[in-house]
Amino acid sequence: MNAFDRNVESDVAIDATGATNLSGLAAPLAKPGPQKRDLIAGLEKGLAVISCFDQDRPRLTMTEVASLCGLTRAAARRYLITLEYLGYVTSERKMYSLTPKVLRLGQSYMHSARLPRIVQPELHKLAFGLKEASSAGVLEGADVICIAATSAGRVVSSTLQPGNRVPAYCTANGRVLLSALPQNEVDAWIAKQTLAPLTTSTVTSPERLRQEIARARSQGYATVDQELEPGLRTISVPLKSYRGEVLAAMNISVHAARVSMDQLVNDCLPALLQAQASMRTVL
Repeated sequence: MNAFDRNVESDVAIDATGATNLSGLAAPLAKPGPQKRDLIAGLEKGLAVISCFDQDRPRLTMTEVASLCGLTRAAARRYLITLEYLGYVTSERKMYSLTPKVLRLGQSYMHSARLPRIVQPELHKLAFGLKEASSAGVLEGADVICIAATSAGRVVSSTLQPGNRVPAYCTANGRVLLSALPQNEVDAWIAKQTLAPLTTSTVTSPERLRQEIARARSQGYATVDQELEPGLRTISVPLKSYRGEVLAAMNISVHAARVSMDQLVNDCLPALLQAQASMRTVL
């Protein structure tokens, strides 16, 4: 092991279960962690450095990266220098930002993963059959990441694009995915969230959110009325494997000015349930 590797590993705290303490990254709620000796701490911390850049923080100083990732300034410097050498980061006047090369990491998933390839054709059928936008997403920490989407000519929201992240607490896909978790995990998840009012309709009460998630679990689908964006209404169902495991969520999104909540359920839920049943045999 060289000096760089020793320094990198010393900057990452790994607990007895093998889980690293990375600020901003969500650890699995129930899956047991690997053995400490099997982890490459430098790789995990390097990915954390990439992940600390986002829409609200497109450019960061070395000190800011260190603070966000729980690193010393010296360690942050080494990670940033390495990522810049590899072409994933660029710097100008002591400010760092990501390069387009980072997109290759997401493209590798989109081009190789089985789930988006199976879901995308069904989204096309749904969207063009209903003449409404449709998307599918998975839960990652506090957010839902879109893995497939199609607009059918109706652009109802800029968030409905593969790779985009939206808060899980105020989206139909998010509530469906949360409803698949055991209640104690739902409670723990809610306790960690900042329930910001993105619109005047956003549910910001933890108890009310808990009720909405329970409702989604009971009825098998979730609806959200203009909680993420004004004018955006959404209905979502879970996508389950043949074993009953929830792998993702799939939705239909409409403009509130054109479609009422009753119409959304009556017109779109049957098609969503049909697509759900169709995909269950191949997931």
